[in-house]
Amino acid sequence: MLQTLSLRDFVIVDQLELDLSSGFTVLTGETGAGKSILLDALSLVLGERADSSQIREGCNRAEISALFRIDPQLIQHFNQWLDEQGFPIDDEGQTLLLKRTVESNGRSRAFVNGSVATLAQLREAGDQLVDIHGQHAHQLLLKGGAQRELLDRHANHMDLVAEVSQLFKTLNESRRKLEQAENAGQDIERERERLEWQQEELSELSPQEGEWAAIQGEHARLANGAKIISGCQEAIDVLSDADNSVESILSKASTNMSALAEHDATLSAISEALESAQIQIDEAVHSLNRYLQKLDLDPAHLSEVEERMQALHGAARKYRTEADDLPKLLLDTTERLEALTASQNIEALREKVKQEELAYLKQAKQLTQKRNKAALDLGKQVTAAMQDLSMAGGQLEIALQPLNEGGAHGLEQIEFLVAGHAGSTPRSLAKVASGGELARISLAISVITSKAAFTPTLIFDEVDAGIGGAVAETVGKLLRQLGESHQILCVTHLPQVAAQGNHHLKVSKSQEGDTTLSQVMPLGRSERVEEVARMLGGATITDTTRRHARELLEQH
Repeated sequence: MLQTLSLRDFVIVDQLELDLSSGFTVLTGETGAGKSILLDALSLVLGERADSSQIREGCNRAEISALFRIDPQLIQHFNQWLDEQGFPIDDEGQTLLLKRTVESNGRSRAFVNGSVATLAQLREAGDQLVDIHGQHAHQLLLKGGAQRELLDRHANHMDLVAEVSQLFKTLNESRRKLEQAENAGQDIERERERLEWQQEELSELSPQEGEWAAIQGEHARLANGAKIISGCQEAIDVLSDADNSVESILSKASTNMSALAEHDATLSAISEALESAQIQIDEAVHSLNRYLQKLDLDPAHLSEVEERMQALHGAARKYRTEADDLPKLLLDTTERLEALTASQNIEALREKVKQEELAYLKQAKQLTQKRNKAALDLGKQVTAAMQDLSMAGGQLEIALQPLNEGGAHGLEQIEFLVAGHAGSTPRSLAKVASGGELARISLAISVITSKAAFTPTLIFDEVDAGIGGAVAETVGKLLRQLGESHQILCVTHLPQVAAQGNHHLKVSKSQEGDTTLSQVMPLGRSERVEEVARMLGGATITDTTRRHARELLEQH
């Protein structure tokens, strides 16, 4: 609910901080006192266009702020919204502060919880907090989307609406993929053929992970076979076979050192080291002999290795990659071909779209049935209420206008159609000529759908235009009834409406030198009697009008 509205240097208000309460609050005052100024200020802080003419004469800037206390049921939603938009959340997370400034150069700035905001963000927050009903103000109810949502919330089938929306989103994505596949045509077909040919060639080559490094080593061994044999044989000769081989010299040294160690024990370690070296030389000779026995230097094998190297190298050059990367290229080619083939499986895509269309239509038709029933019910209730609001013979019809291919919100567009009196043709709510008539219809709809309505604060301006007597009494009762579930602010000229408010604010203006200022005062019981008496009798207030005013107030 709107907790505090603060104005500084706005039109003819120098400074005002207005604390508001829950329930039904009426705003009254003489014509020209500035009642509309409060609504204009509130509209501005909710994102309406600003004008430098709204700044009080002689001042450089106007400032308006509105502090809202968020309903417990909406706190989580608003805090999530604040977090997503990057705005701070107050310590308790229960209030929201909207602020707007207007400079003399025409520029304006918007703030949410003290942080700079765009007008779009201000409007997005405001649309969820306040709905202004009146012939001179923007009304959420005039938007087709709002009419649809109001009907759906009234019928309590928002879960089905969300399901239909998700099914349509999924269907649209599948339709997009099918259209892409159908439009791709020859380009994709040529790419598919290229990938098939590349995959076939690489599969035939069958490059293996790590093969290039292994085959390079094998080729080096085979190509240098003679050098390897000669080197190994020479090593064997030096180590063992030659007359002065390392093995014979080491054996002699080991024998001598072993004999000397019998005379000096400190030489035992050296003797043992020589024996160990002799053993290692012997093992090396045996290993070289075994290597030479198993060495395969078949020229035909060398030819095979060279042929394989050429094949791998040629493929790498052809596909502009490294020979080591050929196995990965084969894997990537296969995956791309599979993906392309799947995306080009037009028949499968068509079948998928068909099945998703059936799923969407099934739920959307169920939604249409529920909407038809809810539309008849709501139309009857609002029509009945209109009879008591000086609109005898008037009616509300809720039309479900079919969409050719359906949409995210179902198979139809929702439009509220109104006939103001008997015999007139129902037409769009947005085209109703009389602002007072429109306001009263909005009032009837708001009262009936109050349990489903999602805007906590409702403001009514000019709802009493062209009515009086018993109808005015009915309007007051409806507003008071609506005040049980919402915060209601109503600008009124009718004493029958004003007397039924839970709270009463009087707007007046005064002259200070050459300056005209507007003030707002909350009225106590005796002050309310005087104000209602003024509304009843005009400039001259008599004991009779006071008595009548007191009677009106005592009835409520």
